[in-house]
Amino acid sequence: MKNIKSILIMMVFTLTLTACSLPGLGANVSNNDIVIAGGSTSERQILAAINLEMIKHYMPDVKTNLINNLGSSLLILQTMTGGDTNISGAMYTGTSLTGELNQESIKDPILAMQRVVKGYYDKYDMIWFPSYGFANTYAFMVRADFAKENNLSKVSDLRDLAPTIKAGVDTGWIDRQGDGYEDFKLIYEFDFERVYPMQIGLVYEAVAANEMDVVLGYSTDGRIQANNLIVLEDDLQLFPPYDASPVITMELLEKRPELIEVFLRLEGAITSEDMQELNRISDQDKVEAPIIARKFLEKNNYFEDKTIEPLESRNDYREIIIDLNKRIKDGETK
Repeated sequence: MKNIKSILIMMVFTLTLTACSLPGLGANVSNNDIVIAGGSTSERQILAAINLEMIKHYMPDVKTNLINNLGSSLLILQTMTGGDTNISGAMYTGTSLTGELNQESIKDPILAMQRVVKGYYDKYDMIWFPSYGFANTYAFMVRADFAKENNLSKVSDLRDLAPTIKAGVDTGWIDRQGDGYEDFKLIYEFDFERVYPMQIGLVYEAVAANEMDVVLGYSTDGRIQANNLIVLEDDLQLFPPYDASPVITMELLEKRPELIEVFLRLEGAITSEDMQELNRISDQDKVEAPIIARKFLEKNNYFEDKTIEPLESRNDYREIIIDLNKRIKDGETK
């Protein structure tokens, strides 16, 4: 009986893995179809849905599918290198630079982008596309009325108020190396009257309810708009950049190079405020990601009027596109 139970458990485990890893009946990477890796957060699911809707709009004859609930950048990458997916709806520079690429953290957003573009091409044979136009990073934020009353727009503006300020921060940030509490005091050269470690999900309501004067949250969280908060500029660059971009395998682009133009239409198309609003609609209004994506793209006419700068005209991508074009040409002559 015990052996039978063990066998049944293994069968369920295998079926679960298969269901999570295989693209599904509608599309298959091995057939040059498009399978997009989403994620477990609202943000990643919305961005993956936006990718899917853009492809359906511009390439309606191509088979597509989407796999959500992948819990980390590493897991998403593994589905791409393993041949289960060929597009990631969202990767973040700071996360992937120190994670999958195992490089040092970089505070300069331009340099960080250059490193991930080169790193993903060299190490994984993928193209890391230009940013959607927003970064999801740690950010200090205050109530809108508090910002107006004290003329606050950036973190340095808090200096004169700091001796009287109560700050609520993510518990993990206190001892974090590189951009944590000690680094904050070193870089900004001031400290708050009291710092209260909190679960990050509680900070937004705490500041909105006047329990805190300033809190540390995530810069694209939907609760920023829901609670009428203002994000303060990290003017001394305490936090590394976490600019969001789609990533596509070179193998897929060899077969479907027209995807490049489709995805360049999303470059700079989503501001931090846009992403806050989309996340708020998902988390607070409980609207499904595909509906959010479709309405956003319809509102913006699928960015049909956008002027596109070709990748081959950009220094960071020139070598990559030369290689891609060579592969396409070699494939045509085989």
